[in-house]
Amino acid sequence: MQLLIRWAAVCLAIACSAVAPAFADTWPSKPIRLVVPFPPGGGTDIIGRELAHKVATTTKWNFITENKPGSGGNIGVDNVAKAPADGYSLVIGQTSNLAINPTLYPHLPYDPDKDLTAISLIGSAPLALVVAANSPYQTLADVVAAAKANPGAVNFATSGNGTVAHLATELFMKQAGIKLTHIPYKGAAQGAMDVIGGGVQLYMSSIPTLIGHIRSGKMRALAVTSAKRVADLPQVPTIAESGYKGFEAVTWFGLLGPAKLPPEVTARLNAEVNKALQSPDLQKKYADQGVDVSGSTPEQFAALIRNDVAKWGKVVKESGAKID
Repeated sequence: MQLLIRWAAVCLAIACSAVAPAFADTWPSKPIRLVVPFPPGGGTDIIGRELAHKVATTTKWNFITENKPGSGGNIGVDNVAKAPADGYSLVIGQTSNLAINPTLYPHLPYDPDKDLTAISLIGSAPLALVVAANSPYQTLADVVAAAKANPGAVNFATSGNGTVAHLATELFMKQAGIKLTHIPYKGAAQGAMDVIGGGVQLYMSSIPTLIGHIRSGKMRALAVTSAKRVADLPQVPTIAESGYKGFEAVTWFGLLGPAKLPPEVTARLNAEVNKALQSPDLQKKYADQGVDVSGSTPEQFAALIRNDVAKWGKVVKESGAKID
């Protein structure tokens, strides 16, 4: 009987080893669903759609992009985390929903390390603090002065509670010794329009979301959150050089699938994503949006997520940031 069991196990192993390559050879045989966990028009949406378009152009794969916003990006990420691990459901994740939310939300429906497969880092982008073109605030110092004169009277918007923009502003408030009132939105695009329209005084968001409005003259950037000035916005000072030494906060973006994604599919996706990221036309499109292209192996991206969960978890606790 033991011999029969061993023989059956050997046969099963051989069968599985034959199925995996066969699956990889035939995948994808239908459209790939790419979930963007924020509304259309924001930085994550722009980055995801540009990547899908480039990969589709070179591979002839068919992508269907779905926007599933809500709960700081948790709804869209959880949708893919609970999808079949067959390579047909992917998600564009970023710092907020992968590295911040695990600490910010006491009952997060997914674990970034256990419930998702890291495929590749795409790139990173600093944030910018902006105001409407007709705002009385001309510099970061003007904002600080107004906030100190009337604590809580000056408001700022972000794309949601617990986002990098939210925590970056919380850190700035702590460093500057001021109090601003937070107005969280469910995505980046709506907040941007409300700033332009005068409904919100300040807005902190990723440069891909804002750069078009800044270039058109509808918004004025007061500062960026990177350690150095952004090449496409050379006239805008960093928060650090504006008197807050050591300040830095950026957001990164990456591609993921459900846990236990077949290794062959993960490797193939990683290769195609990194190939796309090396193309001059996609690099230019991302650079025009203020995104610094990175690329990575799946293992490097997974390590980044784990490290940033620890890093931002500390920031969440120290800043006192809370969800609604």
